[in-house]
Amino acid sequence: MKIGITGATGHLGRLVVNKLKEKVKADNIVALVRTPSNAVDMGIEAREFDYDKPEALPGALKDIDTLLLISANEIGKRSRQHTNVVNAAKQAGIKWFLYTSVLHADTTTLSLAGEHRETETAIKSSGIPYTILRNGWYTENYLASADSAIKSGAFIGCAGDGKISSATRADFADAAVAILTSEGHIGKTYELAGDDYYTLSDLAAEISRQSGKNIPYINMTESEYAEKLKSFGLPEDLAKEIASWDASAGRGDLFDESHQLSALIGRKTTPLADAVREALAASK
Repeated sequence: MKIGITGATGHLGRLVVNKLKEKVKADNIVALVRTPSNAVDMGIEAREFDYDKPEALPGALKDIDTLLLISANEIGKRSRQHTNVVNAAKQAGIKWFLYTSVLHADTTTLSLAGEHRETETAIKSSGIPYTILRNGWYTENYLASADSAIKSGAFIGCAGDGKISSATRADFADAAVAILTSEGHIGKTYELAGDDYYTLSDLAAEISRQSGKNIPYINMTESEYAEKLKSFGLPEDLAKEIASWDASAGRGDLFDESHQLSALIGRKTTPLADAVREALAASK
C-alpha cells in the first residue's frame, strides 16, 4: 500500500513523513510536492504535485492507495486547489482520502474555516472513503512571536481571556500517522486539540517565567491589534486576518476538551511549558 503525502516538505509534512517512516517502509511513502528537488533529503520518492495544474494531478497519484491532503497554505485559493486534488483522487482511484481541516470547521467563526468546509463537502461528495482530521491551532503559531515579545517587553493580541487548546505540530503529526497506520477510521471526523488550555495571559506568564523577564500580555481591540500589526510591516489584509483569528480565539473557537488527539496518539499532548522552552532555545 502506497501512501501519498501532499505538502510533504512543509513544517507538518516533514514531521508526518519522518514519523511515518518509523512504521512504514520508505518505499511505500510518496512526497507530493510542488518542487521535488526540495524533498531530496527525505529518503522517499518525490513527485511533482502542483495544485494549480489539475491536468497533471491524476498521473502523479498513479499506484497510490492512500492520500493525505495537508491543507494548502495559500488562503483564498485553497478551496479551488483542494477540489482539484479531490477530483484527481477520484479519477486516480484513491481508496482512502485523509484531510487536515480546522477545529470545529462546521461551527467556528474563524475566517479560515470557509475553505475547509468547502473542502470537506467536496471530499464527502466524491464517494471516496475518507477521514477528516480537524486540527486545532498549532502552539507554534503563537510561539513564533515569543522572541519579539521578549525584545519588545510585551505580548500583544486581542484574544482577551479566550481559552486556547493548542497542540504542537509534532502532536498533530503523530495523530496523522496513528490514523494512517491503523484501522477503523474511515468515515470519521476527529476534533483534534491539546489536552490543556491556556489564555494569552497564561502564555505571556510562561514566557516571562522561562525568560526571566517581565512580559505582560496587552489585550487590544481587534482593530487596534490589526493597526499594530500593520505598523510592523504586515500587509493590511493579512494584519486584519490575523487580528480576526485572535478575536475568534476570544470567542472560544480554539477551545476543545474532547481529548481526541491524546486518545489517538496514546499520550498527553505537549505541555505549554515544554513548547515554550523549545521555542526559546531555538531563538537563541
